[in-house]
Amino acid sequence: MKNRFFGDTTVLLGRSLRRIARSPDTVVTTAVLPIAFLLLFVYVFGGAIQHGSGSYVTYLLPGILLITIASGVSYTAFRLFQDLQSGIFERFRSMPIARPAVLWSHVLTSLVANLVSVAAVIGAALLMGFRSTAGLPAWLAVAGLLLLFTLALTWLAVIAGLAARSGDGATAFSYPLIFLPFVSSAFVPTSTMPGPVRAFAEHQPTTSIVNAIRSLLTQRPVGADIWTALAWCIGVLVLAYGSAMLIYHRRQRG
Repeated sequence: MKNRFFGDTTVLLGRSLRRIARSPDTVVTTAVLPIAFLLLFVYVFGGAIQHGSGSYVTYLLPGILLITIASGVSYTAFRLFQDLQSGIFERFRSMPIARPAVLWSHVLTSLVANLVSVAAVIGAALLMGFRSTAGLPAWLAVAGLLLLFTLALTWLAVIAGLAARSGDGATAFSYPLIFLPFVSSAFVPTSTMPGPVRAFAEHQPTTSIVNAIRSLLTQRPVGADIWTALAWCIGVLVLAYGSAMLIYHRRQRG
């Protein structure tokens, strides 16, 4: 059973990746908006923002990476919705295919596409002056945290793709996720915000993730942020995965 699951997932993953290869504009579009934010905030607003020591692009990059991923997973929901509308799921149901493989192929496609987009954004940041003295363990920790964040948001995208009634509805779920880093420590220190906004910013998920990544990249003590970030990512991932599989199995029975 396990061999069939991995084999079927690999075959369906290849199908999804070929779709992206034929239409690479989705990955390009995902990277363009975050790079535009980098340019805007570094070269237009950066001189007026008090963020502490170091370059602003280094301060800004962790939040921009989260926005990149939040933008990217919207295409996962859209591609899943398209598959549902095309009837391909019904054809898969009539074939000896491991049922979870259908969803996992979309999830793994999201990981690959977001990896490309994140690499493009980091490349742009390097051209703009981003530098990090972090060693390999710190970079691996950053990669692991971004991977968990991507998985958590991708399974939320799976829920949206399964439940949506239109293409616009499938992607609309990502708008609050893209906006969330703006009300966090991603662009300015939370200490500069008014009381209620500051309270929200300091206790929402992206602030701890941004702080943990920023500390790892600048070789500063991470503190409790890394554990809070992991708790948020794993908690959302478990809940989203369970909900997505429940919705999927109900659709299969229907």
